[in-house]
Amino acid sequence: MTDGGVVVVGDLVTDVLVAHDGPIQIGSDTAAAITVRGGGQAANTAAWLARAGRRVTLVAAVGDDPAGRERVAELSAAGVHCAVRAHAGAVTGSVVVLAGPEERTMVTDRGASLLLDPADVVAALRRADATHLHLSGYPLLHEGSRPAGLAALAAASERGLTTSVDAASAAPLRSVGATAFLAWVRGADLLLCNADEAAVLAGPGEAAEQAGRLTAHVRNAVVKRGAAGSVWAGSDGRRWHGTASRVPVKDPTGAGDAFAAGLLAAWCSGLGPEEALAAGAALGAEAVAQIGARPRGN
Repeated sequence: MTDGGVVVVGDLVTDVLVAHDGPIQIGSDTAAAITVRGGGQAANTAAWLARAGRRVTLVAAVGDDPAGRERVAELSAAGVHCAVRAHAGAVTGSVVVLAGPEERTMVTDRGASLLLDPADVVAALRRADATHLHLSGYPLLHEGSRPAGLAALAAASERGLTTSVDAASAAPLRSVGATAFLAWVRGADLLLCNADEAAVLAGPGEAAEQAGRLTAHVRNAVVKRGAAGSVWAGSDGRRWHGTASRVPVKDPTGAGDAFAAGLLAAWCSGLGPEEALAAGAALGAEAVAQIGARPRGN
């Protein structure tokens, strides 16, 4: 691979981040710090790629509303080129993120993200001076945006770009089914998933076993295990193990997106799996040590 640009395709939304220190008190009050800021798996990954010094273009859809304009302005200020269409009559997607010190739960309104247009994706890939496509799995997991996700993979293949896909989220993966999802991403150069997503896609077992099974569908697979590190499996049978950086965790939101960005920035620069896993762990550690899913100031 060469040191070219990266096109990221997926979601750009507003995060309402509810950071709480203890368990949610169902039916009563829970003390929390609440902030409103930009989010979305694809947008977060693009912001962290820019933080890592990569040229990056985000392709997404927002509403023609103040929230959409604010989200695009934030990313542009962070150094991300935004190929983002504002859809009249639609609202920008939003996510309520309940973030505790160990885990986060998301309540999602996809909004305009479901209007992601295949034509916009293909046009952006043709215009961009890029060597790699990174596709958030969210467009594939929803019927309205699925054609755009499939178009991104097809256009990248046609142009000779390398490709990576983030499996996105376990619950919608279960809804669409592993067989369908793995058929949609078949032949991708890299599939990233966390432990829950790996269990859906590859079945139970050790992370190295799961990653190995996934290479029947993609060329390389990475299973992220949080503090337990990560595993990279290649279709040639080789395995690499990465360790997590030990830092105090303030908020796990966006850690997987930062990990993906660090890994991709290294891998697209020609570094090997071991170095890429280490780079992913470094950005992931930076993410969990702060509040919010984006680099500080973004």
